[in-house]
Amino acid sequence: MAATDWEWDDTLFSGTAPYYRRGRLPYAPGLVDTLAGELALDGRGRLIDVGCGPGTLALSLAHLFAETVGVDPDRGMIAEAERDAVGVGMSDRTRWVCARAEELPSGLGTFTVATFGQSFHWMDRDLVAATVRDMLRPGGALVHVSDAKAESRPVDGLPHPAVPYAAIEELVRQYLGPVRRAGRGTLPRGTPGGEAAILSRAGFSGPRRHLVPGGQALERTCDDVIAWAFSMSFSAPHLFGPRRGGFEDDLRRLLRETSASGRFSERLPSTEVLVWRRGATRSDVPL
Repeated sequence: MAATDWEWDDTLFSGTAPYYRRGRLPYAPGLVDTLAGELALDGRGRLIDVGCGPGTLALSLAHLFAETVGVDPDRGMIAEAERDAVGVGMSDRTRWVCARAEELPSGLGTFTVATFGQSFHWMDRDLVAATVRDMLRPGGALVHVSDAKAESRPVDGLPHPAVPYAAIEELVRQYLGPVRRAGRGTLPRGTPGGEAAILSRAGFSGPRRHLVPGGQALERTCDDVIAWAFSMSFSAPHLFGPRRGGFEDDLRRLLRETSASGRFSERLPSTEVLVWRRGATRSDVPL
């Protein structure tokens, strides 16, 4: 993260967990089948989901592994994941650990697959990549999952107006300033890229890229969109302090001005999947 002059702190997603599932759009529906085929998942092996949030990705894959471990530094996210695991009948096959990725391996053992669902950029990536590589069994995979970038998702022909994301972000700037907030710090140049070089340097080969198609029509309510805003690091509830109520009132007013019915149309983004394989080292070869 040196390129951003930013350091992680424990307020990054403080207060966002209750809004996450409602606010965030799901991954494209073919993601699970894509990973099951690419990785030959058969109900055995172990999965570690690093930066698991409320378990969105981990719980969608848990039935394909003997055990799934979710790791996240936010206690609210871990509590949501534990609750949802019970709700979907996966509590006996999942374990949730409140810890930073930088604190791994934490005695968690070895895994066949490690996933990062739009979380890797928040970490000390060189350190975490090297550590996770050592936690994977020979032939194991590191999987980076994210929404497809720069994808046009017009709502032409759908029954409601589009979510006014640009106007919402401008309203956030009016309350929090022109520089993107991130915990107690700021990200003047956004989150870093360059994951390919980092993972190659850590001893991974690849990647194999899959684009799981989205485009499915969704209907969103004002409350859904407000939940989206409060699920984001740059507009986490705590950042507004005593002005939070005023922000929510202004946001609700903006949404009503955009759609008198309070309903919006949106298309699901496609999901990009990058599969990296753990390369072999001399220590993996029997003498």
